[in-house]
Amino acid sequence: MNILVTGGAGFIGSHTVIELINAGHQVVVVDNLANSSSKSLQRVAQIVGQEIPFFEVDIRDRQGLSAVMEQYRFDCCIHFAGLKAVGESVQFPWEYYDNNIAGTLVLLDVMRKHGCKNIIFSSSATVYGDPAQIPITEECPKGQCTNPYGQTKSMLEQIMADMQKADPEWNVVLLRYFNPIGAHRSGLIGENPNGIPNNLMPYITQVAVGKREHLNVFGNDYDTPDGTGVRDYIHVVDLASGHVKALQAIEQHCGLAVYNLGTGRGYSVLDVVHAFEDANDLKIPYMIQARRPGDIATCYSDPAKAERELGWKAQFGLLDMCRDSWNWQKNNPSGFED
Repeated sequence: MNILVTGGAGFIGSHTVIELINAGHQVVVVDNLANSSSKSLQRVAQIVGQEIPFFEVDIRDRQGLSAVMEQYRFDCCIHFAGLKAVGESVQFPWEYYDNNIAGTLVLLDVMRKHGCKNIIFSSSATVYGDPAQIPITEECPKGQCTNPYGQTKSMLEQIMADMQKADPEWNVVLLRYFNPIGAHRSGLIGENPNGIPNNLMPYITQVAVGKREHLNVFGNDYDTPDGTGVRDYIHVVDLASGHVKALQAIEQHCGLAVYNLGTGRGYSVLDVVHAFEDANDLKIPYMIQARRPGDIATCYSDPAKAERELGWKAQFGLLDMCRDSWNWQKNNPSGFED
């Protein structure tokens, strides 16, 4: 298939581009590089042995998107582009609603005007809010999102579901991610956050590489085995392969389909710290801090539906994720700026 990947220079997008090309698809990337680097696509080209057509276009730029759509005929769009930091979204709600919602509305309109009505959307387990049940299945009701970032994902799911209901020519796959970590085993690409990382693994690797003195662990009084928050960490390469598998649902004219992408296993913050230490023979100093507002105690998936319907299952374990994350960071201490 010929696939438009929005946000394809970012962490999950760049890994997905590799898996798509390895599976024989053609890929074109648009990205505004607000939170990513074009160098990631140069590294992707090194890994797959071919150049990736790339356009520096913001999804809010109707003319720019239209020009790309006119140049290529796309069978499907995989839509990653969006702002994604929970804490930042609380500080800058307008920017999050403008970028994520207004941008996606422009993208959807340009797509339908160019006859492309297939989309795989990068959603999030955050739409479950404080989940009504653990493990979380796709039947679990959507909860009250605790931050504007989560609200944008939840609203965009609703918008796409409404569009598909109104026009059955649309095929919409909503992929609800749990917590992606790890990196490509080559060590050439990985997570490259701007400023202070919001996510656990890049924070750990920056401590390991000497960029930060210690890890802050937010809360050790949750109702979990060791008091720290429990999450479903998934290797980014497993997550990327989930998007390739989701193309089957598009080909089968799924209408609207929703899948959790996780491992089905919960690990606490300290489980991840200790696994990282064991995998890489390093010590990670940490300090316990107060809970962060909006964080919940436990969140992990039941990914059985994706295995049943798409034949997708996570292959990598926590030690693989820790090893690959460190392999990326130690080879690229300053990310793509090296």
